[in-house]
Amino acid sequence: MVAEVRPDGRINILGVGIAPSKGLDKGMVVNIDEATNAIRTSVDKAERLSGYRIGMAYVGIAGKHVQSLNSRGVVAIARPDHEITKMDVARAVESAQAVAVPTQREVIHVLPRAYLVDGHENIRDPIGMSGYRLEVETHIVSGEVMAIQNLIKSVERAGVDIDDLVLQPLASAEAVLSPEDKERGVVLVDIGGGTTDIAIFVHGSIWHSVVLPIGGNHFTNDIVYVLHTPPHTAEYLKIKYGAAVARESENPADDVIMTDSFAPGEQQEISRYYLNQIIQSRSEQLLAMVGDEIRRSGYEGMLSTGIVLTGGSSQLAGLDELARDMLGMPVRIGVPGDLMGLSETIDAPPYATGVGLLKWGLSHGARQPNGTPQARGNGNWRVIYDRFTSWLKEFLP
Repeated sequence: MVAEVRPDGRINILGVGIAPSKGLDKGMVVNIDEATNAIRTSVDKAERLSGYRIGMAYVGIAGKHVQSLNSRGVVAIARPDHEITKMDVARAVESAQAVAVPTQREVIHVLPRAYLVDGHENIRDPIGMSGYRLEVETHIVSGEVMAIQNLIKSVERAGVDIDDLVLQPLASAEAVLSPEDKERGVVLVDIGGGTTDIAIFVHGSIWHSVVLPIGGNHFTNDIVYVLHTPPHTAEYLKIKYGAAVARESENPADDVIMTDSFAPGEQQEISRYYLNQIIQSRSEQLLAMVGDEIRRSGYEGMLSTGIVLTGGSSQLAGLDELARDMLGMPVRIGVPGDLMGLSETIDAPPYATGVGLLKWGLSHGARQPNGTPQARGNGNWRVIYDRFTSWLKEFLP
């Protein structure tokens, strides 16, 4: 996606490039050449539509290798007047990052959640306050070094440098959640093709995130194996006739679907009810995993907004209804909004992450003053400080 920022701060979508996702499995690059070609194809389409040359981009990252944890950092305020400065806050964040991250993993995000000054909790902006001891609660997201490097290589080989890597549910949240949603407590569930990304927000900040290795492709594969149809036919059946809740038709003739079989030129008769039983079984498994993750987070009782489903597979008919019944929480479908330009093209759940990446770039501006991409690494204090200060305006009201 390519966009410009209007004088009123709204995003004007100029170009969109869509290509089949190849070379990835469950969010991880498994074939760099195929992934590079897919990225290059989408970039070319977006360039032709927008008229702009894409040199740098914000890139979403997900996959089963992504993990998160919460950590607390503590520093003493050494100034004679004990006034807390941005540098003190940055030192506290750096202290929080000093956790035992294995050498094969790299920190992707260090996100401040809340601050404590001399033991006083729930402080949003400590800068300018006086105190002897500053603590910060952070949410740290990390990924496997090789998985991150393979993604970076795929993008760079397509001719695009990376402004910043962004955890996909964080990006999607930018597109479909309001500040009020995050303040009251909400679960974002982004159901993509290979993964389902979960982010839990409480008191305006992210408190828990996880990537589940299950997504829309699993629904399609189930149909392939059970009904013995080609993958492209299974995908069509899922989109055209699929529902997360199987219901028997009052008219038996409405239950019959004629579709292709694996034998070339031959068709087979399948039951729409049977098709949706297959889909419902996988939907229930996915939602059960989401429910387990909500309970594991420990924040189940703090989510008054409920659950927001987004991503391509969230459009499955009846999935919100099934989620509401299984999880006992309010559920709605999240759609990107407040857009201009080609907004009608992307005003749908499948584009939540792409729109969110644009909004993340607008809010968090990770580009250096000289226009070069930021270096990545988890041991460089200057990179950490520069990245944190670029976020400070967003996280501190």
